[in-house]
Amino acid sequence: MFSLAGKFLRFVLPGIIRPMRVLWNQLIGFLFLVLSVTIIAGAIRRSSDPTRGTALLVTAVAFGLFLAYFGVTSFLKARKISRAR
Repeated sequence: MFSLAGKFLRFVLPGIIRPMRVLWNQLIGFLFLVLSVTIIAGAIRRSSDPTRGTALLVTAVAFGLFLAYFGVTSFLKARKISRAR
């Protein structure tokens, strides 16, 4: 009984895990890209205020670009996983 269940899981799990990994990487990539756009847009909007320093703008844009990098690389990793056979 358990050997039959083990054979079934060895056959089915690879077909389920790969699409789940692709979906996970795509969701994380989307989240990072949305956060980066939000942070950069907020930094640009606040940069019009003369009381704020340019250090805040530079820091926020740098952090936003850092998040965008992780978002793009997550999509590339998802593509690599989906094409691997």
